[in-house]
Amino acid sequence: MINCIIIDDEPIAHQILEQYIFKYGQLILIGKFRNPIEAIPVLEKGEVNLIFLDIQMPLVNGLTFLKNLHQAPHVILTTAYPDYALQGFDLNAADYLLKPFSYERFAKAVNKVQRNFKTDATNEKSNGYLLLTNNQAAVKIFYDNIIFIEASGDYMKIHTTDNVYTHYIRMKHLEEQLPQQTFLRIHKSYIVALHKIQQLKKDEVVLMNNTVLPVSSSFKQKLIDVFTAK
Repeated sequence: MINCIIIDDEPIAHQILEQYIFKYGQLILIGKFRNPIEAIPVLEKGEVNLIFLDIQMPLVNGLTFLKNLHQAPHVILTTAYPDYALQGFDLNAADYLLKPFSYERFAKAVNKVQRNFKTDATNEKSNGYLLLTNNQAAVKIFYDNIIFIEASGDYMKIHTTDNVYTHYIRMKHLEEQLPQQTFLRIHKSYIVALHKIQQLKKDEVVLMNNTVLPVSSSFKQKLIDVFTAK
């Protein structure tokens, strides 16, 4: 679901966008504003993923507002004026809807944002890290450095390219924190980084550091599908 707001000085524009947002089904309208200044407190909370932004408005022009907006969310410009399209795209607007626009054209624009939104989330996870904390310290372990994770009783041993970290955490909870496109469970006791697999054998995998790990029958088919697709 994508949290969105409307910034437009025309009541009829609010009505149409509300109908389209409701019809689309994967958008949550969390605010409606007649000018950009009114929207600032909501935007500062960091909960807005998408703005439907008019351009010609009193007090502040939509493009001027967008240009000065720090860490802007995704933006779809909605305007009756075609002359601003190039400026809008220069400001990284996701799309430019020329009023009056159909629901089909609206959905096409939102679909584009949704694809970008998923890509952003994927990139954030794949470039991210595990944060392990205890009473003494906090450690960042970057996903790219993890080779595999091994269950050892109630502890997890996280094997990286330069160290082994032991942390008290359940396997299931740890698995939920890892990006699914990068890591896969292959055994009740092992999770591996997919890009660190060198070779897939009958019932085992060989990793980049020459570690050989068993593969359970219940996880084998998914591993084959993912490994051969890469």
